[in-house]
Amino acid sequence: MADKNDLPIEEEEDERNLNYNPPAQKSLQEIQELDKDDESLVKYKQTLLGPEAAMADLSEPNVKVTRLTLLCDDAPEPITMDLTGDLSTLKEKSFTLQDGVKYRLKILFKVNREIVSGLKYRHVTYRKGVRSDKVVCMVGSYGPRAEEQEFLCPADEAPKGLMSHGQYQIKSCFIDDDKNVHLSWEWNLNISKDWN
Repeated sequence: MADKNDLPIEEEEDERNLNYNPPAQKSLQEIQELDKDDESLVKYKQTLLGPEAAMADLSEPNVKVTRLTLLCDDAPEPITMDLTGDLSTLKEKSFTLQDGVKYRLKILFKVNREIVSGLKYRHVTYRKGVRSDKVVCMVGSYGPRAEEQEFLCPADEAPKGLMSHGQYQIKSCFIDDDKNVHLSWEWNLNISKDWN
């Protein structure tokens, strides 16, 4: 049997069955073609999707996650990860949080061509090879936009106490209802007594 650490994060089972079936996926063009004779629905779709929905860049992936930032009022500066380059460098680097501080994750991403439904940010935290925490944030459904969009996860608290100090390995992914993994990466977090 495979070690749980070797499984991709998107294959891990949720602890609860939500009994949710996502709707059938339709292309943006199919949605725009529906109910063309209903003027109010046409205006509503234009409001939701924006005028740039028709001008999609086919060279880019549909969902492109660009940055993840840990926001903490007590931190000397925001901790930002650039997710557009070589993600393997994040595994070699360690970000530091002071024990017990409250922080929030801010995710910046861009939807390019088609509506994406049920975007989720997931991460599983390991300490010394043992799973210690799992976070799933429902980001939502988004249509194409020319500008980046952002999502702010609910506040969380860093582990506290002397026993919590040390290195944590985190496996993160950005996934949607259709099980499309838009980005998957690993990074390290160091919990220490102070910000140094």
